[in-house]
Amino acid sequence: MSGMGIRLIVGLGNPGAEYEHTRHNAGAWFVNELADSAHLTLRHETKYRGFHGITKFNGQECHLLIPSTYMNLSGQSVSALANYYKIPPQAILVAHDEIDIPAGDIRLKFDGGHGGHNGLRDIIAQLHTKQFHRLRIGVGHPGNSKDVIDYVLKAPKKTERVEIDAAVHKAQEIVLLVVDGKFQKAMHQLHTTD
Repeated sequence: MSGMGIRLIVGLGNPGAEYEHTRHNAGAWFVNELADSAHLTLRHETKYRGFHGITKFNGQECHLLIPSTYMNLSGQSVSALANYYKIPPQAILVAHDEIDIPAGDIRLKFDGGHGGHNGLRDIIAQLHTKQFHRLRIGVGHPGNSKDVIDYVLKAPKKTERVEIDAAVHKAQEIVLLVVDGKFQKAMHQLHTTD
């Protein structure tokens, strides 16, 4: 799983102020924080259907993208940018909310299904592969699968948001490793608690 480093980091979410602070936007929070720490303003670009910027980590160019489509159309934005810059799926990291992980936990994963996540479902459909990296940001589970849609479209409790923000902040530390293609080392660092 080593080798090619990440050239595109995508943060999933829904557009608009009403969704900005909802659990479903945890991926977008991650990319916004990355952009802030790089002093980068993500600009809306119609051809990519998203907010985009280019920065460098360890001298290696990396694209940041937050789709401006609704979650279930995220793949249109990701595939437009990946095709334009000829970025292979294996060089893409998609940050997204994950209900199967407790709030405050964060996991790095390569390949696999969409697990019912509409953003991942569309990215898999548009890229015609599951072979991309995911940064799964835990937001906790409502307890009943019937409540999931309502749950992810609501803001987390204050205590949960603090935990999620801390996890997102911790994940910033592994970006240099994933851009360098050092995924095992990144996983180890991310998955070991202090």
